[in-house]
Amino acid sequence: MERKKIKKAKRIVVKVGASVLTAKGLKLDERWIKNFAEQVVVLVKQGNQVVIVSSGAIAAGMGLLGMKKRPNSLPEQQACAALGQGYLMKTYEEFFKKKGFHTAQILLTWEDIREKRRYLNAENTLHTLLKKKIVPVINENDTVSVDEIKFGDNDKLSALVASLVSADLLIMLTDVGGLYIDHKKTVASVVKEISSSIENLACGTDKECSRGGMKTKIDAAKIAVKSGIDCVIANGREKDILLKILRGDKIGTLFQAHENKITGKDFYEEAINRVAL
Repeated sequence: MERKKIKKAKRIVVKVGASVLTAKGLKLDERWIKNFAEQVVVLVKQGNQVVIVSSGAIAAGMGLLGMKKRPNSLPEQQACAALGQGYLMKTYEEFFKKKGFHTAQILLTWEDIREKRRYLNAENTLHTLLKKKIVPVINENDTVSVDEIKFGDNDKLSALVASLVSADLLIMLTDVGGLYIDHKKTVASVVKEISSSIENLACGTDKECSRGGMKTKIDAAKIAVKSGIDCVIANGREKDILLKILRGDKIGTLFQAHENKITGKDFYEEAINRVAL
């Protein structure tokens, strides 16, 4: 019953983690991106609107530079992002263009979300792109972000973007099957309320290409469900994962949206306060 609502979702935000985008944790996996683009195109052709929130710029830069370990210093991370972001967008555009669609790059910082005028400008741009059937690809602007204004991961950013475009569904693709309720054997199919016991099931990550982990995904799911947006966490490496989710297959973990959703100014203020914590 819970999955039937997903089948009706029209506007979808898909967050793609670096662990899914990259081959062996470093260079971009172009075969995966090609297949992912083909799935998005199927959805757009059937009337859906899709926004992609994509990690991977730093990992792509690391791959181009032959680096085997994520740099610790902020300038080195920013340099990797500057190199990798162009390559990341080039790869997306290449595969979408082959199917008759274009992508548009949008880079955001914390200031763009916190400052209401910038927030509204981003909102207007995204709505215009979607009307023109252009697929927006959003990432944190790592090349200019500093520690005080970083989102720290793209999970929370994807939840804020989902609210910004009034999405029906947020999908977070990662390298695990969802939220495990035991020792990586059983995935929770549906979470109706994100309680403290649910939060305790989450953990961080120490992977070279990632900054998030399940903890930040749970934080993002909190933001999404409070604004009335269903959220699914699933394994992006599973074949045709987007199409399976949108046809209502029992896959990944579904976090159900709250019926008494927070909208407008109240939601905006609560959401940015959550990210600031």
